Amino acid sequence: MAQWVWGAAALAGFSTVGIATLAQAQTALQVVYPPDGHQTTAEQIFFIGTGATDQPVLLNGEPIEGRSASGHFAPSRPLSLGANTFTLTQGDQTLSITVTRVASGPVLPETLGFAEGSLLPGADIARQPGDWVCLGAVAPANATVTAVLAGQTYTLLPQGDRADLPPNSAVLTDQASPIATTGPSRYESCFMAEEPGDLGQPVYRLAQGTSVVTDAAPGSVSILDPSAIEVVEVTAAAGVARTGPSTDYSRLTPLPQGTRAQITSREGEWLRLDYGGWIRAAETQPVAGGSVVRSLIRGVTSRQVPGWTEIYFPLQVPVPVSVEQGTDTFTLTLHNTVPQTDTIYVTDDGLVERLDWNPVLPDQVEYRINFKTDQQWGYKLRYEGTTLVLSLKQPPSLQASRPLAGTTILVDPGHGGDEPGSRGPNGTPEKDVNLEVSLLLQAALEARGAQVIMTRTADSTVGVNDRPAQIAQVEPTLALSIHYNALPDSGDAQNTAGIGAFWFHTQAHSLAQFLHDYLVTELDRPSYGVFWNNLALTRPHVAPSVLLELGFMINPNEFEWVTDPQKQAKLAETLAEGVELWVQQTGGGE
Repeated sequence: MAQWVWGAAALAGFSTVGIATLAQAQTALQVVYPPDGHQTTAEQIFFIGTGATDQPVLLNGEPIEGRSASGHFAPSRPLSLGANTFTLTQGDQTLSITVTRVASGPVLPETLGFAEGSLLPGADIARQPGDWVCLGAVAPANATVTAVLAGQTYTLLPQGDRADLPPNSAVLTDQASPIATTGPSRYESCFMAEEPGDLGQPVYRLAQGTSVVTDAAPGSVSILDPSAIEVVEVTAAAGVARTGPSTDYSRLTPLPQGTRAQITSREGEWLRLDYGGWIRAAETQPVAGGSVVRSLIRGVTSRQVPGWTEIYFPLQVPVPVSVEQGTDTFTLTLHNTVPQTDTIYVTDDGLVERLDWNPVLPDQVEYRINFKTDQQWGYKLRYEGTTLVLSLKQPPSLQASRPLAGTTILVDPGHGGDEPGSRGPNGTPEKDVNLEVSLLLQAALEARGAQVIMTRTADSTVGVNDRPAQIAQVEPTLALSIHYNALPDSGDAQNTAGIGAFWFHTQAHSLAQFLHDYLVTELDRPSYGVFWNNLALTRPHVAPSVLLELGFMINPNEFEWVTDPQKQAKLAETLAEGVELWVQQTGGGE
């Protein structure tokens, strides 16, 4: 299960009947998900479980349709706001489960007031003169909302024409359309402050009829002094840069350790750097006596080291960078940099066709690497002093008769230890199936000549960040993370099945698509699809890294295929064949 972490109660165990009843039934009626007391914002919920095959299972008095040959089930039922009680029965066995549907957006208090946590800013913010500062609140419709900040009164207007967006996970259930705004209204007013200073906390006033409520925002507003330059240096090995000041925002190219940039805004624990990206303050340290971070760049050169082509970009100071990959191109942008480049040398390495560059005025420069093939194998970025080093991985050298000989393949059996992942209808944890198939895959790949590195070979806990760190350390030819799937509550567990593949960097797309197509065709399995997804195990860029969802644990019929030992052996062998064919088609020759 790559996307979903089920509730703690569901992971720890599942609803079932008592010991006495177990002794009376061939198979105890049990529900693996949802746990009793589950809360969700979804409009429906599915019930994953099993029962005896010789009699029907009733859900609120109606027989559950579509049970598998082994008696597994996964029906969905609609939810009303508030508590919903469901009763499952089979013979003299009975289970009662309560699922509470809560509102998906801000909730107003029972008496007149603002929705909890809706007053902006939610944390202290600092902006540059001329930046927009937005005040906002969620309050009842048809109210009057104002805010006083630094002696100035702002009237907040309702934003009734702005739709809500579902979470990113809605793509996986084909429910990603904008949602018409209902319920409480968001009120907003934005302004530009021109003078530096501390403006304090905004105090909000809500009036409806003769009733008035006031409240202060948690955060304060300040305007930075442009002459007081603050510079930070990235201390993390790869600073996580984002498009906004929280983990809800999209990731940008990680900033190599040593990168320097000026702070142009603050929001809580987040810093906006001068090139536009946001980073946690904890991943940086202040640079004493910092000045505006700007650099020239002149000649660019390269050299070959075992397995890699390294390109050197000598700079005066380590500047922020960003990467954009095409099928056969790699574009590196240096921010806060003005080129004086007249000479470039790229070694004739069999990998790089040529290197082009383009100034982006006033202070960026793009270097575009054109490859001789349309498959990339990985890259690394680091600073050596003030020189940026871009390392491009060479394709593997292949033997025509044994394409995987000499390759290193990292196989990651998902979850493990105290992280069971999703559960099948009878309670089988995903972690066990992941490991069984991964060990079979290891043997099949090694039989074809590959060296296989496993992130775990037993039921052990491996941290979610330790796995990509191992990929970065091993620098394999490619990496495969093995999982089985589940869905969010809004999904259709009964009717969703098939092979899925997930990729993040362009270099992994071909691998993800090929393995998905090969498994679907050769095993005659349904297709769930190929997704671009920012997952921890697709994020490594040192090698093509793919996360495979090889079926749905929660689908009652597919679960039987998933846990069949003969089918597992065939799946592992076919997946190894697919890897071998892909490497043969895309890799280098002797």
